[in-house]
Amino acid sequence: MADQPDPPLQPATRAITGGRAHSGRSLAPALWASSVWQSDDMADARRRATGTRSDEFYSRYGNPTVRSFEDAISELEGAEASLAFASGMGAISSVVLALCSSGDHIVAQRNLYSATLAFLQGPCARFGIEVTFVDATQPGAFAAALRPGRTMMVLAETPSNPRLELADLDEVGGLRGPITVVDSTFATPLGQQPLAHGVHLSLHSATKGIAGHNDATLGVISGERDLVDAVWAYSVLHGATPSPFDALNALRGVRTLAVRTRHQAASAQFLGESLQQHPGVAAVHYPGLHTHPQHDLAKRQMQHFGTVLAIELAGGMAAAEQLLARVRLVRVATSLGGPETLVCHPATTTHASLTAEEMRIQGVTPGLLRVSVGLEDPSDLLTDLHAALAD
Repeated sequence: MADQPDPPLQPATRAITGGRAHSGRSLAPALWASSVWQSDDMADARRRATGTRSDEFYSRYGNPTVRSFEDAISELEGAEASLAFASGMGAISSVVLALCSSGDHIVAQRNLYSATLAFLQGPCARFGIEVTFVDATQPGAFAAALRPGRTMMVLAETPSNPRLELADLDEVGGLRGPITVVDSTFATPLGQQPLAHGVHLSLHSATKGIAGHNDATLGVISGERDLVDAVWAYSVLHGATPSPFDALNALRGVRTLAVRTRHQAASAQFLGESLQQHPGVAAVHYPGLHTHPQHDLAKRQMQHFGTVLAIELAGGMAAAEQLLARVRLVRVATSLGGPETLVCHPATTTHASLTAEEMRIQGVTPGLLRVSVGLEDPSDLLTDLHAALAD
């Protein structure tokens, strides 16, 4: 009887099994802290210097610990290859500058992380890369903005930061001509898989939910090997090189990604449903809620609804300032995806660089708060938020 292929593993299992090739028999990832490796002779040095993504030459080109993290993400994304960077913005800037040139055109959604927006409006404009911004929630918006022969890239972020708006992954993946890139940070690879919808590159700020412990700063992209290698060829010049120490911490985070996000998403759902009933809350933005205008789309393309929600306070800026001053269990901080529940005021932190008109377009109002739900008991979190919301 012929050997039968092993059955495919579920995502939660792949989070445990992926990225072990460079660690030998060790169950913990091996840390390769070296920045440079010895070559055998001139011919060996030339082979390493001219090869693609050499792991043992110079750490700007590649590193075994970083490669272990990349391999694990490839397993989770269902990708041929992944490439890590020193931050999420390192990933975004490297991808854009690797694939776009002066005279090219990008279509991007309006509701983007403010640093991504600043990069597209600043350096890209200075380098002669034109960007058209569209409303990703409107069907056909990306396709309508394409310029055949000029549009090199389409950039989406779903769910978006901070209002959790969605772009249709099937629509983005179905576009023909440009390279399609989806920032999937808020969902993590266990929340959605853009590549399965035909998207070319899935991108994450792995600092957030993937690493998940507020102790690593990384970005990562995943896609077809040839495309990822093309970005790598530029990235060694751009120099957004990830630290092997951060890659080690992030790979540790991958091992618990499934159980963390399952608990956090369930808690976010509970908090969203509960806070909707509070008189001090004008609106809750979370894809898992039936009141979310794209709830049906979320059910179609997401495996869970994410670990972040946004709440609109009826009292505006004054109410937001009061809540941030009163919370005790919830912590005031601007990141997301970690074990602690964090709250931030986007208008004065993550999106403070936007103009008043840009804030209006993105729905960043004075009373909007972004909540990254952690691993605490959700009933304790609700009690803390209710106390902070009290008159």
